[in-house]
Amino acid sequence: MTSPSRQKKGAFAFRPSLARLVTTKRLLARIVLFFEQLLPPLMPVLSVIAFYLSASWFGLFRSVPDWLRILLLIAFAGAFLVSLLPFRTLRWPRIAEADRMLEERNGLPHQPVTVQEDEPAFDTPFGRALWREHQTRMAEKIAALDAGLPRPDIAAHDRFALRAVPALLLVTAFGYSLSINGGSIRDALQAAPEQVVSDPAVRIDAWVTPPSYTGRAPIYLTADGSEQAPIGIPQFSGLTVRVSGGKTAEKVVFRKANGEAQDISVQADTKPQQTTASGSEQPTAAPASQALVAQTHMMKLQENGALEVNGRRWSFEVLPDKAPEIAFDGLPKRSVNGALEIAFTVKDDYGVQEAHAEIVPVETDPTATPLYPLPEYRLDIPRRNARDAKGVTSRNLTEHPLAGKRVRITLVAKDAAGQTGRSPPYEMALPSRPFNEPLAAAVAEERQVFALDTRKMPQAIALNEALTIRPEETIPKLTNYLLLESALARMKLARGEDALKDTAQYLWEIALGMEDGDLSLAERKLREAQQNLADALDRNAPDAEIKKLMDELRKAMQDYMTELSQRMQNAPMQPNQNAQNILRQQDLERMMDQIENLARSGNRDAAQQMLSELQRMMNNLQAGRPQRGQQSQENSEARKQIDKLGEILRDQQKLMEQTFRLDQQLRDRMQRGESDMGENDPLLDEMNPGENGEPQDQQQGQQGKEGQQPSDQMTAEQLREALKQLRAQQDALGKQLGELQKSLGEMGMKPGPGFGQAQREMEGAGRELGQGRGQPAVEGQGRALEALRQGARDMMNQMMQAQQGQQGQGPNGQVGQGDQNGRDPLGRPRRTQGPDFGDNSVKVPDEIDVQRAREILDAIREKLGNNPPQEMERRYLERLLDIQ
Repeated sequence: MTSPSRQKKGAFAFRPSLARLVTTKRLLARIVLFFEQLLPPLMPVLSVIAFYLSASWFGLFRSVPDWLRILLLIAFAGAFLVSLLPFRTLRWPRIAEADRMLEERNGLPHQPVTVQEDEPAFDTPFGRALWREHQTRMAEKIAALDAGLPRPDIAAHDRFALRAVPALLLVTAFGYSLSINGGSIRDALQAAPEQVVSDPAVRIDAWVTPPSYTGRAPIYLTADGSEQAPIGIPQFSGLTVRVSGGKTAEKVVFRKANGEAQDISVQADTKPQQTTASGSEQPTAAPASQALVAQTHMMKLQENGALEVNGRRWSFEVLPDKAPEIAFDGLPKRSVNGALEIAFTVKDDYGVQEAHAEIVPVETDPTATPLYPLPEYRLDIPRRNARDAKGVTSRNLTEHPLAGKRVRITLVAKDAAGQTGRSPPYEMALPSRPFNEPLAAAVAEERQVFALDTRKMPQAIALNEALTIRPEETIPKLTNYLLLESALARMKLARGEDALKDTAQYLWEIALGMEDGDLSLAERKLREAQQNLADALDRNAPDAEIKKLMDELRKAMQDYMTELSQRMQNAPMQPNQNAQNILRQQDLERMMDQIENLARSGNRDAAQQMLSELQRMMNNLQAGRPQRGQQSQENSEARKQIDKLGEILRDQQKLMEQTFRLDQQLRDRMQRGESDMGENDPLLDEMNPGENGEPQDQQQGQQGKEGQQPSDQMTAEQLREALKQLRAQQDALGKQLGELQKSLGEMGMKPGPGFGQAQREMEGAGRELGQGRGQPAVEGQGRALEALRQGARDMMNQMMQAQQGQQGQGPNGQVGQGDQNGRDPLGRPRRTQGPDFGDNSVKVPDEIDVQRAREILDAIREKLGNNPPQEMERRYLERLLDIQ
C-alpha cells in the first residue's frame, strides 16, 4: 500500500478536490471488491439455513422420534460450521486493486488514476515537465468515477443453478407453515408433542358466553381449532363444550398458563343414563346410549389457558374485570328540608350495578347498644350510561338518631361481578330536621338520647320530666302536655326492642305534630310513596304495579299539597312573592304524568331520573313554610359566621388605628431627635429631614397634659416595643380568619379569594409589627381590610344566591317582584340582616382616588415635618393625620 503522503503527488498536489474524490471512490471500490469476495462463500451458509427453515416449517422435527430429531439438528449444525470455512480466505482489498477496478469499470486507458502517483524514470527538467503535463491530462479523465455494484459472478461457482432449490423450498415451506399442520422453528429444540388421535366421528360444538352485564355477543369456536392467536374474552365468561358422536366419552381438558391441566366436568343432566334392561340386551344398549347422548361440559374462565379436546386446541386470553371507581362530585350538602344531597361520579369498564353511601359515626362507644342500625343511603345510578356516569341523590335522613352528629361518609360502588370500589371518606355533621318549636326540639332530643344507646333511657326520662315541671308556663297547649305524659308512661314501661322502637317512633310523631301538625304526616307518606315507586322502577316491576304505585303517589302528593296550602292560608301573607318561583299543582301533575308515560313506554331509566328530580324539588319546596319567629339552624349558623366576620373587621380597624397612632408618635420622637434612638435605626431612613438637616425643636413636643393619651408620655423605645407587642393581636386576628374560612367550608360555602388575600396581608403586617416598623404594617393592614370587605361581599352574595335559589327570594334575602336589584318598589334600598359591608350603590375609590389621597397625606406629613412656627397650625396638621 502507498503511504498517505503519496496522495499529494502529481495532479493531486495542486487539485485537493480531485484527491478527495479519488479517495472516496477508492473506499467504495474496496467495499465492492470485498462483497464480491463475500457473496460466493455466503451461498452455502444461506442454503443450510434455508434447508433448516424448510424442514421446521414442513413439521419434520415434530413428526420424527426424538433421537432422529437430535441427529438432524447435529447434522444441520455441522453443515453450518463447514459452510463457514471458506470465510477464512477473506481479506480487505488493497488500494492498487481498487485503482485497477476503477480504471477497468470506467473504461479509462493509460491508467489515469495510477499515473498520478507514479514517478518518471529519468528526473530531468524536460522529463519532469512532460510528466506533469501527462498527469494533468489524465486527471481530466477521472473527474467522474463510478465503482458500480458488486459483480460476484455466482454463476461461475454454481454452474448447475442448484441455488434455486433451497429458495423454492423455503418459499413453499413458509406457505405451508401458515396452515393448521404447519411446524415451527422451535420444533427442533423441544420434544415432539404427544400424538393425539382425533376421532372423525366425534363432533365438537364449543362457544364462550360473556357475562350478560358486558353486553358482548357469544363467541363460537371453529370446529377444527384453526384460530392462531389467543381469543380475547371477558373475565368470568362461561365456556360450554358439547361433545356428540363417537363410541367413547371424550375427555375435555382446560390447560392453564402454568401448564396445570383441569378436567371440565360434565353437567349432571347430560350424563348418559344407564339402561335398566335385563338379560343379554344390557351390554349392547349401554354403548349405544353413550354414542347417541351428547355430553355438555361447562366452566367459568377466570385465567388464561387453552381448551383441549379430541386433538384440537383453542387458546384464550382472559381480559380482567377492573373494580369500579366512585368519588364525590363536590361536597355533600344539606337540602332545605334537611335532606342529605350527594353528587357523585362513578366509572366501571362494564357498568356499575349498585352504589350506596356508607354512613358511620365518627365517635363511637363500643359498649353502646343503639336501637337502630346505620342509615341506608342508596345512590341513584343511571342505567343507560352506568360505565361513566354522574348523578345526584337526595335522601331524607333526619328521622335517623344520628341526625345532627358527626359522621363519616364513604361512597361504595359494586359491579355485577361482585367487585367493590370505595371513595375517600368525608366527615360532616349529618343534616338534622330544623325545629322552630323549642318543645318539639326537646322531644326529638329525648328520642335521640335513648335511640343511640338504650342504656340511657333513665336520662331520657329525666329530660321528659324536666319539661313538665311547670307546664302552665312552658306548655301552652293542653294536648301537648297530655302527649308528653303518655310518652313518659311508654318510656317507663318499654322493655323489649320492639317496645323501644314503638316508643321512639311515638316520640318522633309527637315532635312532628308539635312542629307541623298533619303536614309532617303527609310529608312522610309522600316520601314513602316516592321510595316505593323508585324501588319498583329499579327492579323493572310490571306495568300494573307501576300504575298502582303512581296512583298512590298522586294521592300522597294531593294530601301533602292540601296540607301545605292550608298552612300557607293560615300563615301571614308574605309581601312581593315572586310568581316565577311558585310551584303549581298543574306542574306536579304534569311531571307525574310524564313519569308514568316513560315507565309504561319502557324508558324506566328516564322515569327514574325524573322521579329523582321530583324528589329533590319537593325537598326544596319546604322553603315555602312560614317561620314561627325563629331562624332555622342553617340561618342561625350563617348569622354566627356573619357576626364573627363583623368582629374581625372591627378589631382589624381598631388595630390599624392603634398602629397608625403609635407610628405617628414614634416618627414625632425621631424627628425631635431623642437621645435614646440609635443612629442606624431602620425607621430613620423613612423620615424626611428638616431644613438644613437640623433636628426639630424639642420644645414643640412639650404640650399640656390635658387630652393626652398614655402613649403621649412614652419614649421612642417604648413606642417601638408597643408596636412589637401588637403583633400578637394581629396574629390572633389571622387565626380567627382561618377558623372562619374553615367554618364556611363546613357549611358548604366556598370562601372567596378576598379572605385568602386578607390572611396573607395580616401575616405580612404581623411580621412588620414584630420588627417595629409601623408604616409598612399600616399599609398591609389597610390592604387586609379591603380584602376582608371584598371577601365579605362575596360571602353575602353566595348566601343570597343560595337563599334565592331555595326560597325564590331576591338578592338581599327578601322576596321580590320585578326588579331584583335589592330595592323596594319605591326604589329605596332594603334593610339587610347582619353587619353592613356596603352594597353596590356605594362608590369604591379607584386607583386614581387612592393615589390622590396618598399624595395629600404625604404633603401633610411633609409640612408637619418642616416644623410649622405656629402652634395652632401644628395641632391642626396632627389632627388631620390622627384617625379617631
